[in-house]
Amino acid sequence: MIIEIERDDLVVFSFIIGVVFGSFLNVLIYRLPKRVSLLINSTCPKCSHPISWYENIPLLSYLFLKAKCSSCKVSISYLYFTVEFMCGLLSILLFLQFSFSVDFILFSLLFYILIVLSFIDFEYKAVPDYLLLLAFLISFFCTNYPFLESFKNASIFAGFFILLDFILSFYVQNIKSYILNDETLKTQKALGEGDIPIVALIGVILGLKAGIVAIFLAGIFAIIPSIYNLILKKDTQIPFIPFLVLGFLFEFFINISSKVFS
Repeated sequence: MIIEIERDDLVVFSFIIGVVFGSFLNVLIYRLPKRVSLLINSTCPKCSHPISWYENIPLLSYLFLKAKCSSCKVSISYLYFTVEFMCGLLSILLFLQFSFSVDFILFSLLFYILIVLSFIDFEYKAVPDYLLLLAFLISFFCTNYPFLESFKNASIFAGFFILLDFILSFYVQNIKSYILNDETLKTQKALGEGDIPIVALIGVILGLKAGIVAIFLAGIFAIIPSIYNLILKKDTQIPFIPFLVLGFLFEFFINISSKVFS
């Protein structure tokens, strides 16, 4: 007997795969920076209440629990729901482009790592180097460009970013610190070192033209919270990796859509 599976069913299945992996990514985002074992059972960070399987169903448990711990009633961060839903959405978009193929697996793995890096950077303003290296290496398996051209693009983007970091850091450490009379700015870096591998993998996958657009979009996206902090007069350091990833994803799917409908 041959079982025919409708495309719509596969779309739903890809979404389920995404949210399940999103639930695991939430574990990585919480535990990797704290160096907590991935093998122990999940508990409430506030009251240490063991989380049962029915309290850990992606998306649904968050809604049924009304975003609160069933024991101490402390609020559960909306980021858990956001990560799961985002992974589900990305899985649908990748399935519509690649179906269930090797490319689907590779791009899913890359995007999942980028999501983990983004949310860790958002929270801690620092990311694990091994995840950056892993994402960079995987990018060479996700590109349509020859290896040498991909490596050249990565080098160009990384080199430009290092030069930009030098110029901006010089401004912050010398001119801005002098104007504001703030000695703490003397050692401040304008851009993070973790941004460089992300910029490089953008060049590997998108190439020069689309890569420049992606980084430009990242800068535009990053301006929004900067203006918000300026209005509220908050001196908060804004991580750039989440915006680089957002710009990359935006340009990546725009490119895919233009090729499909052209």
